[in-house]
Amino acid sequence: MSGVRWSLWVLAAFAALLGLFALQLSRPKDDTVPSTMVGKTIPAFDLPAATAQNPGLSSADLTNGQPHLLNVFASWCVPCAAEAPQLAELQREGAPLVGVAVRDQADDLAAFYQQYGDPFSRVGADKVSQLQFLIGSSGVPEIYVVDGHGVIRHQHIGMVRPEDIPDLLSRLKGARG
Repeated sequence: MSGVRWSLWVLAAFAALLGLFALQLSRPKDDTVPSTMVGKTIPAFDLPAATAQNPGLSSADLTNGQPHLLNVFASWCVPCAAEAPQLAELQREGAPLVGVAVRDQADDLAAFYQQYGDPFSRVGADKVSQLQFLIGSSGVPEIYVVDGHGVIRHQHIGMVRPEDIPDLLSRLKGARG
């Protein structure tokens, strides 16, 4: 009789485990990474120009009343090259784009711009990833929507894909108000 009772407990535990697995599988996967910086003012910074082609970037440039897209990128980053056409499209759509070049060299950036284009009005050199870490960036590429008061309104992790353009433009428009 105790063998039957033990078997029932094992069967009940197995059924409960199966139920838990089924519950987890029925929920849609949420692959977003919540940023702790969204809703906060961008930290004060003043980055030198990454190349002679564009002026440097400071936090004051992001608090001039106009929202911006802030792209964290690098010339050595393969997804950064892959997102170049989408950044060019955002620029054509009138999105003000500024960049932060992470752990990069001026000559490498110049070659990158030559090959993939330069959609940025300003690009700051973040030689040791200090700003990258301060704004909560986990890697390159990432793009932020920053409102005209310097408040981060959205963080897009990973490369910008064609299907992301309408959302970014909408968020940029929403950051104006």
